[in-house]
Amino acid sequence: MMDIKNFSFQDIKQKLRVQKPWDDVIIFILNILIAVPVFIIAHQNLIELNWDFNLDRILLFILLITVIQLILRLLRTIIIICIIIYILLLFYGTVFGNYGFNSVYEDYDSMIYTMSDNPYPQDIIISKLLPFPNKSKILTSIEYKNPKVRNFAIMATSKNFKDVKGYSEYRTIIQCFAVFKEINNRWNYVNDPKDGDYIATASESLDYFSGDCDDHSILMAAAVRAIGGTPRLIHTKGHIYPEILIGSMNDLETVNYLIKNVLFVNESGNKQLHYHIDERDQVWLNLDYTAHYPGGPFLSEEILGALTLN
Repeated sequence: MMDIKNFSFQDIKQKLRVQKPWDDVIIFILNILIAVPVFIIAHQNLIELNWDFNLDRILLFILLITVIQLILRLLRTIIIICIIIYILLLFYGTVFGNYGFNSVYEDYDSMIYTMSDNPYPQDIIISKLLPFPNKSKILTSIEYKNPKVRNFAIMATSKNFKDVKGYSEYRTIIQCFAVFKEINNRWNYVNDPKDGDYIATASESLDYFSGDCDDHSILMAAAVRAIGGTPRLIHTKGHIYPEILIGSMNDLETVNYLIKNVLFVNESGNKQLHYHIDERDQVWLNLDYTAHYPGGPFLSEEILGALTLN
């Protein structure tokens, strides 16, 4: 009886095993797909030895390739099962709106993009690989459809920059800057309780315009989205701040002029705009509570995660 079971198991393994040379091709492709993100994580978290020609990083990549190759070869007989499970999970994620095929494409497209000449490559790499803290609770708190939030945003657009003429293509961005000005002029920073994070909803923060960085980011994102803007939240070490989608580099030139010569003349002066470029070459402008104008200096440079509100 034992021999029959063993024979059946071995027979199933042989049937599921990819025939040569395709097994080696699949293993090689999987090795690259796994090794690239693993190397990026290791590169960002391990101390650089500053060897000539970056030999420490070259050796690290070779080591990772070798180790992953050995592991995949050990799993050679069940590698087709792993691929089937992987595809089924992606199919499930695609159908139910979680992590699906499109997400995989965007992640690897982002990593390929960061290897090119990008002014902020670390932003894209890290934001794609690390989870965003309190994601579900923050998303729930961004009540951009709440009438209280919507009415506040409308009030801000009526109070600030209402008389700016022209620039019809940038009307939404100008109105979002009006929201930025209203919130940042009134914001009072207050710490969370010592025993844990307190995440206020956008409508709650409108009562006193007070809270910490995540409360400010939630309110800013909600109010910006309530009038048609596209915000995202950036997570750094110990800090969260909002950004707004500007568009292309050509759009940035126009927005730069508006900020410095029309909307925030006194606040911006001859200062520089601070922004990030994502994997689609889109420009995102800083809207932190520490900034006195859109695109003000970043409080923290190292990005650990990004949460975009589509």
